[in-house]
Amino acid sequence: MSNPVQGALARRLGTGDAVIVGLSAMIGAGIFAAFPPAARAAGSWLLPALGTAALVALCNAIASAQLAQSYPSSGGTYLFGREVLGPWWGYAAGWGFVVGKTASCAAMAMTFAAYAVPAGAWGRRLVAVVAVVVLTGLNLRGVTRTAYAARILLGITGIVLAGLLVLLWSQSGAAPPGQLVAPAGGVFGVLQGAGLLFFAFAGYARIATLAEEVRRPQLLTRAILIALGITMALYLAIGTGLVRALGAALPGTDTPLALAVEEVGAGWYAPVVRVGAAAASLGALLALLAGVTRTGLAMARERDLPTWLASVDPRFQVPDHAQVLLGVVVSALVLVADLRGAIGFSSFGVLIYYAVANLAALRQPIEQRRSPRLLQLIGLIGCLALVGTLPPASVLAGLAVFAVGIVGRLLLRSENGGGH
Repeated sequence: MSNPVQGALARRLGTGDAVIVGLSAMIGAGIFAAFPPAARAAGSWLLPALGTAALVALCNAIASAQLAQSYPSSGGTYLFGREVLGPWWGYAAGWGFVVGKTASCAAMAMTFAAYAVPAGAWGRRLVAVVAVVVLTGLNLRGVTRTAYAARILLGITGIVLAGLLVLLWSQSGAAPPGQLVAPAGGVFGVLQGAGLLFFAFAGYARIATLAEEVRRPQLLTRAILIALGITMALYLAIGTGLVRALGAALPGTDTPLALAVEEVGAGWYAPVVRVGAAAASLGALLALLAGVTRTGLAMARERDLPTWLASVDPRFQVPDHAQVLLGVVVSALVLVADLRGAIGFSSFGVLIYYAVANLAALRQPIEQRRSPRLLQLIGLIGCLALVGTLPPASVLAGLAVFAVGIVGRLLLRSENGGGH
């Protein structure tokens, strides 16, 4: 069981707030960043790859919701893995989440800069660092401010995407400039594309990691499924529109939505898309920064990370030390990383996280179950399959970072007198 070494977090979020946090994370991550690298992998089978990612995400969401209702405390699958499977399983999930979502933070900061700054690689990187610093400061002011800011940014994004959908789908007679290239790897290409698109669906994890701050944890299932359902419908509509508008040009662009409106003869809307993309990316970054620190807090409470990170600010009741350290690490990453590499690495860590979640939900006793075991089995197999088909560089980097994490935990446990 958990033994907090610092204060508890405050239950200030309603169900609607939790849905907003999840939507802002998923919509910002996927719509504006994940489609081009997934199209390079899956080619003309991009939409089946999207469907595969959605199926795995749905199974994971159901498992996460079932677990969160039984263990409504900060930490998400790190906590679930510890309680159901054992300390090392929980650590694997927590470490995967922290490192994977730290990479996601960098990816969202870079996506924001790509849309907000017209040109200049270093100018974009510096703007990305400024965004990280500002949002880190906002998160330090309390979780209600985080949810309020996420609501505003999501509102801007929703208006922009509604206009974009009208423009893309009003061109019903327009032929795309070329068909997407068929995937060289067949099913393998589809699975790799799904693994990269999974990066876009993982925002519902932020809802589970905020379980200690939701007023009615029993409604977490509803919040997760509502957020995921809205996101699935939106991704399908946008993804289909992008394939129709861009065709073979989709894999080669970093700003697909802005290019799409130009291709359908609505170039006047491109600046509006850039504003929406910037808002969505900031919303996702804001939610990611909040979610990663809550898992870091839970791990530090159990001494799986340095206990210095278990600090909770007495005034704003947020994990202040973890938030500051995360801001520093993400700022460093955006100065050296590339967007596709960040997405692949993030997917590796988060798929491991959800593999543990499905295994933990599969092992829960009957009185805690709210869904068939078959769904968790599909989720577990799906996560492992998608991990194995990610780009080799992402897999190797992920394995290396997990090795570092294992060594780090062993050293921390030895310093603290052993234990699990």
